[in-house]
Amino acid sequence: MSSAPETASTRLAGLAPGLFVALWSTGFIVARYGTTDAGPLTFLTVRTAIAALVLFVLARIAGETRLTFPQVRTQWVVGAGIHAMYLGGVFVAIDRGLPSGVSALIAALHPVVTTVLGRVLLNEPLTTRRVLGVVLGCVGVVAVVVERGGSSDDVVGTGALVAMAIAVVGMSAGTLVQRATSTTVPLLGGTGWQYVSTTVILGAGALASEGWEFTVTTRSVLALAWAVGILSLAAILLMLWLLQRQAASQVSSLFFLTPALSTVEGAILFGERLGPLSMVGLVVAIAGVWMATSTR
Repeated sequence: MSSAPETASTRLAGLAPGLFVALWSTGFIVARYGTTDAGPLTFLTVRTAIAALVLFVLARIAGETRLTFPQVRTQWVVGAGIHAMYLGGVFVAIDRGLPSGVSALIAALHPVVTTVLGRVLLNEPLTTRRVLGVVLGCVGVVAVVVERGGSSDDVVGTGALVAMAIAVVGMSAGTLVQRATSTTVPLLGGTGWQYVSTTVILGAGALASEGWEFTVTTRSVLALAWAVGILSLAAILLMLWLLQRQAASQVSSLFFLTPALSTVEGAILFGERLGPLSMVGLVVAIAGVWMATSTR
């Protein structure tokens, strides 16, 4: 006999991947707005500090079990990877002038790293279907960003490329650690502790390199509100919820869709061209993600 909670959980499991992709794809848009009136690390420090406070309050309201010290320590490591290194790297790279298409392409390479390391370190199954899905996802991402990656005159600095390399490594490492240890960690409190470590790491970087640069404007406040509510809370909680139920390579494959959707959002918000190659790449990336993540 099936119960109502089981039906609701099944429906959420079906909707969660698509919802996560839609929310996460706005990250590059927020980075563009957020770094206009604030230093990238300063903006992220304020964002994660607020998100941590909100999550701890929600955890107490929900009566969630408190984390043990070993669990807290693990969440510090996860936070350093999937928040401090990944978000810090992406924001710094965009602030240093890396074209959004190129940054999206590099960021989308982390599922490949995660898939391979997940097979090696966590012994996760790597079927032919999943490998083909990963390949199609890569092809789709390349097709999308080739059309919007900027002209041949763009000069990409070494600092921006190093920042994106740090982002890819951090997200892959953090995803694998979370996947290996997430089954017994309370979701709200665990994510809150991830943001605590992120706030400390990025806060130190902001003070050292930016002198705490944050100008309060309508644009910066709205970007911060979206970054906290939609990205740091809704999207991240969805991703961690998915990691508790799926292989790391399956969840990571969802990131192949974000550059394609960011292209659509850029076309709407900034008038960026959305040509036929981008449309083909979007379809190919969707097909690849479906093959890499579906269980049938």
